[in-house]
Amino acid sequence: MLANKRLSKYYITISLCIACVIRTSAQQDIPSANSILKNIKAPTFKDAVYNITAYGAVADSKTDSKAAFDKAISLCSTNGGGMVEVPAGKFFIAGPVVLKSHVNLHFDDGAELIFSGEPKDYLPAVISLWEGTELFNYCPLFYAYQCSDIAVTGHGIINGSASLNFAKWRPQGSAEQTKLRQMGGKGTPVYERVFGDNAHLPPDMIQFFGCKNVLIDGITIHDAPYWVIHPVLCNNVTVQHVTIESMNLNNDGCDPESCTNVLIQKCDFTTGDDGVAIKAGRDQDGWRIGQPTENIVVRDCIFKSKTNGLCIGSEMSAGVRNVVMYNVYIKKCLSAIYFKSNLDRGGFIENIHVYHIQCDSARSAFIRFENNYHGSRGGHYPTLFSNFLIQKVNCNYSGEVGIYAVGVDGNPLKNISLQSVRVIKTPRDEVIYNAENLTYRSVYINNNALAKPTDTGVIQLHSD
Repeated sequence: MLANKRLSKYYITISLCIACVIRTSAQQDIPSANSILKNIKAPTFKDAVYNITAYGAVADSKTDSKAAFDKAISLCSTNGGGMVEVPAGKFFIAGPVVLKSHVNLHFDDGAELIFSGEPKDYLPAVISLWEGTELFNYCPLFYAYQCSDIAVTGHGIINGSASLNFAKWRPQGSAEQTKLRQMGGKGTPVYERVFGDNAHLPPDMIQFFGCKNVLIDGITIHDAPYWVIHPVLCNNVTVQHVTIESMNLNNDGCDPESCTNVLIQKCDFTTGDDGVAIKAGRDQDGWRIGQPTENIVVRDCIFKSKTNGLCIGSEMSAGVRNVVMYNVYIKKCLSAIYFKSNLDRGGFIENIHVYHIQCDSARSAFIRFENNYHGSRGGHYPTLFSNFLIQKVNCNYSGEVGIYAVGVDGNPLKNISLQSVRVIKTPRDEVIYNAENLTYRSVYINNNALAKPTDTGVIQLHSD
């Protein structure tokens, strides 16, 4: 309810309206939100209720309710679907919630689910995607595999208890991360990529893998172990009215990966990493699976992030296209509107429309295009960036630069139109290099009108 009140206040204060797509010769393929939304519809469920207390769950915050959840979900799915109800009270669960087809897991007002923080409770390992690479790893706290018509709804609180163990792990640069990267690069069969027990790659909070007709609506999430909401290889996904307050390492808010037809709306994310990061697999695994992420709408959200606000990349080897992001308020972040890849990633980012974005404070850049994010190993597969329309976006303060658009030699950024852009204060107006057909219209930075981009050469910025 608090998130909804904040959002309502934001809508009234900002008074943003949906703008029509402005098409130019350089942006003929950029979609409108309506052309994407017509293919997204929340699933519906049978009128049948399975209350977890009828199967042994006890709201005392300490009795393990894992068996009760499993039984209620299985019966509901087997009988053709319906609602598995979590009533008011604090329930403890020592292990993951594994959803099945045609099940709506619904949290009543006053319901709270407290997950065990013990890694052993999330074994045996399951097939999942970890930073864009397939493996068998600890089970995500909410998990579904190749299911249809699934949902997590209601106004309950979900506590991942990650601070007890998972959030203390530091996988970046670890031996396990390096091993997984090597397996992905060499094409090691996925069944041989077994991590989990004795490894230290934290699971996601919510990962639905290979599912269709997915809804996540209304819940509040605290203390997540890694990426918070991570649909993988899914079609027709709606994430709405979700509040995230989780500041652990790599706590991205929502990361649709290799998904089609996704709507993220009316959410309030306070996160330890990106607010929304749209992804499509990493390097050889992304190419092997070959599923682009396409037809995505992000709208009417509030973000406060330790790193970035609206982001595409850097795991995006199968390509990202047809994305519309609008009516978003970013309180604080590192970079606000950020498209990132590196020279090993391949793929493409194309046909992107961003409009009506308000950012209070970005520590690095307001608008950022970066094709050599965190360097690369071989540098043989630069990503293609083309067809971006960014309009009616404003930032009060950007700590390093207003506009950063840096392509690489032999692979310039292409066809970027910036219209009605304003940055009130920043130490540097722009950093531009290898950007082909980058145009400005009504761009004001530090109260100066920028008529056209000026090639400045490469300057490195702070990265997440």
